[in-house]
Amino acid sequence: MKFIFKIWLMVFWFACISVWPATAQDKGKFSVTPKTNHEKKWRVGYYEGGEYLDYQQVFMATVKELMALGWIRPMDIPEQQGEQTRDLWKWLGKNITSDYIEFAEDGHYSADWDEARTRETVETIISRLNTKKDIHLMIAAGTTAGQGLANNRHSTPTLVISSSDPIGAGIVKSREDSGFDHVMAQVDPFRYERQIRVFHDIIGFKTLGVAYADTKAGRAYAAIHDIEKLSKQLGFEVVRCHTQDEIPDVKLAEETVKKCFRDLSRKVDAIYVTAQNGVNPGSIPELVKIVTAAQIPTFAQASSDEVKAGFLMSISQASWKYVGRFFAESMAKIFNGAKPGQLDQLFEEPPKIAINLKTAELIQYDPPVDVLGSADEIYTEIKPARK
Repeated sequence: MKFIFKIWLMVFWFACISVWPATAQDKGKFSVTPKTNHEKKWRVGYYEGGEYLDYQQVFMATVKELMALGWIRPMDIPEQQGEQTRDLWKWLGKNITSDYIEFAEDGHYSADWDEARTRETVETIISRLNTKKDIHLMIAAGTTAGQGLANNRHSTPTLVISSSDPIGAGIVKSREDSGFDHVMAQVDPFRYERQIRVFHDIIGFKTLGVAYADTKAGRAYAAIHDIEKLSKQLGFEVVRCHTQDEIPDVKLAEETVKKCFRDLSRKVDAIYVTAQNGVNPGSIPELVKIVTAAQIPTFAQASSDEVKAGFLMSISQASWKYVGRFFAESMAKIFNGAKPGQLDQLFEEPPKIAINLKTAELIQYDPPVDVLGSADEIYTEIKPARK
């Protein structure tokens, strides 16, 4: 097993390094040099379907990279509480110094995972974009926001960040073509396939548990298509459990995930922890207790923050710098005259493994030396996720 993993890992890393960063080509040459909007500042708006930690992290990384590119004067951003972006937005609006860009004070929108409010918010934003025309670029955080603004009902440049599968969700047409002049999204078509292959090669599971909302969006978030494809190729069984997601009652969402983890822990030998509202800093400690008590290895789909909090492993994101730079440069190119539809959407983050050795001890898993040698992040204790 160690020898096989070592050979596979060498091939995997060589392939990733040889093509990373995996990008196509912009349809033109566009500068990222700071410039004003005819001596005025470019005004940015933001819309999310609801609070989710990845949105906060990706947005904050993008702001930091705008600083690195010279669009905003470098400064320290205070540590954020919970998963919100509203307070972060307000802080940025009041505190950043820039001759080129501003975050519109009243330009932050969140639908709080409420279906009716989502429809109302989209109508409010599109009306503003078409009538007031005081927003020059919209950041749409997540699949719900991307679906709401990726249409021809407006023409304001729109950058879709942190969408699990923008092609499958119908946000963009393909990885080469968004289908809209004014919309682009990061596309990484093999992100979750890479995760599942790594997890399977290391653990060698025969049954994989997956808890997810059985909706079009929920299946996209959980990468069910990739899981089903790989189950046939690699010869493992998929055991499903359905949760509730993207609902205003976060506690209910959490309880449905906990119930699924308890059920799955009796039926499977590994769990792929999918990104959803019920998996959050408030619920992760209990979820970790459930899987460690049952000695079930886990792989966190979202990020290594969840490994630090007690899940066994993930693809590391020790720094959000890479994806932040991708979106910051995209914004800069748009402000320099590019249409979003002209920009490269393909960007694969560098693959790095994260593992929690305390969790490994609790589930009686002894990581091979090759796995430890490939890890970019190694945690030796379980630290509660920040709330």
